[in-house]
Amino acid sequence: MKPVLFVLAAGMGSRYGGLKQLDGLGPNGETIMDYSIFDAERGGFGKVVFVIRHSFEEDFRTKILKKYENVLPVEVVFQELDYLPKGFSLPEGREKPWGTNHAVMMGKEAINEPFAVINADDFYGRESFKILAEYLSSLEGKQNDYCMIGYRLGNTLSESGSVARGICEKNDEDFLTTVVERTYIVRDADGIIKYKDENGAMQPVGENVPVSMNMWGFTPEYFEYSDRQFIDFFNANKDNPKAEFFIPLVVNNLITSGKARVKVLDTPSKWFGVTYKEDRDGVVAKIRELIARGEYPEKLF
Repeated sequence: MKPVLFVLAAGMGSRYGGLKQLDGLGPNGETIMDYSIFDAERGGFGKVVFVIRHSFEEDFRTKILKKYENVLPVEVVFQELDYLPKGFSLPEGREKPWGTNHAVMMGKEAINEPFAVINADDFYGRESFKILAEYLSSLEGKQNDYCMIGYRLGNTLSESGSVARGICEKNDEDFLTTVVERTYIVRDADGIIKYKDENGAMQPVGENVPVSMNMWGFTPEYFEYSDRQFIDFFNANKDNPKAEFFIPLVVNNLITSGKARVKVLDTPSKWFGVTYKEDRDGVVAKIRELIARGEYPEKLF
C-alpha cells in the first residue's frame, strides 16, 4: 500500500497577503502545491488529502483539485477554530488558528495508512518526496516509528525577513532527540544565523543544523496521541489567545516520553518558499531554472 500525502493548506498566509496556496508561480500558473503533488506522485505516494478552511473551499476545488483528477485520488478535510474535542468550546477572544498539529488532527477519518505531512506553500524538492515515500512504505504494519526530512538551516532562510523553523538535535543513529520551534530566525549583517530565544535574546546557530520544514512521516496511531495531547494543551492554554499546537510540540513529547522515535532523513534538496510578497519573484525564477535543467516539464498537468 502506498503512503498518503497530507497537505496543510488551511492557513490564510497573513504575512504574504492573501491565499498564497492559490498563487500561480509556474509558467502555466502552477502553484507550489502543484509541484509538490507532481513530485509526490512520481516519488511513490498513492493519495493526497488536503486540509483547508470552508471559507475558500469553492476556489480550492475549482482552481486546484480539478488539476489532479487524473493524477492521484484526492480528498478534502476541514480545519476551523471550533473543531474541538467533544465537550470543549471555543474560548472567548480566540481568533488565531490552533496550529499545525490541530490541522493534522483533522485527517483522522480520512487516513489509515502511513502518511506524510507537508505545508502547501513550501517547495520541498523532488528528492525529498522520494526519500520520504520510500521510508514510509517500509513502515506499513508498524507503529511508533516516525520520520522527518531534515534540511540544513542555511538553505532554508528568506532574504525578505525572519522565518520560523523547528531546530533539531539527533543522536549518532540519526534519531531525533529534540525539536524546538523557533519562531524568529534571521541572518544578521555579518552573515551569522541567529534565533530569538524564550527571553527575547538572539542566539547564534550553525549553518548546517538540521531543521524541520514541516515535512514529517507518521503512522495512523499518531492521531490518537495528538487527540490526547491537544486536551492537555487546551486546558493549559485556553486563556492564551495566541498559543499554537505545533507538530514539534507533540513530537518532542513523544520522544522524551519514550513512546515513539523519529528518524531524521537527510536530503540533498534545497527548500524555497514564499513567506513574504518580496520572495515571489525569486521563487518564480528558481522554478524556471529547474524547468530549464529538465527537472520539471514546462506544463505539469
